[in-house]
Amino acid sequence: MSGDQIAQLSYFAVLGAAIVFWFVASNRQSLSKTVQQILVWVLIFVGIIAAYGMWGDIRSTVIPTASVHSAEGRIEIPQSPDGHYRLSLDVNGTPVNFIVDTGASNVVLSKRDAERAGFDPDTLPFFGRARTANGEVRTAPITIDTLSLQGVTERNVVAAVNGGELDESLLGMSYLGRYSQITIASGKLILVQ
Repeated sequence: MSGDQIAQLSYFAVLGAAIVFWFVASNRQSLSKTVQQILVWVLIFVGIIAAYGMWGDIRSTVIPTASVHSAEGRIEIPQSPDGHYRLSLDVNGTPVNFIVDTGASNVVLSKRDAERAGFDPDTLPFFGRARTANGEVRTAPITIDTLSLQGVTERNVVAAVNGGELDESLLGMSYLGRYSQITIASGKLILVQ
């Protein structure tokens, strides 16, 4: 057994013991309310320790991350629980979370992400228009100096800043079109250079 497996087994044993302890304590009429309350706090404390100890495993399940096979020029993006494919890229050196959107013509930044990446939304010319699922919105054209994904950097990427209420930035075809192949298979979006 490896050290990680022993640690996981220990966490499960502590958590199981706490649950059994709580069950016994809550069903015994002879215990006073004070002792029961102490037991509740002990259980909460043990639960927090167990959750903290297993956070790495929980996080990898809840928040899937992209894997890059640079030797093959291949990027695999797991599907999020909500059905979208998400990637984190550096926009002019600033990390930005994107929804991969093959229906978007351009890379589209939210106002908040644009500001974080060095663009001032208050001075941008919002003269463009885009039709979205939520209706028509105004857009401002921009050029992103560098757009990087785990060491692979694209330069001078045509993009737009959404003038509406966009929660997450969109990674559209002005970036995705730089890949020779885009495939969806087995719950993964695969990009091949």
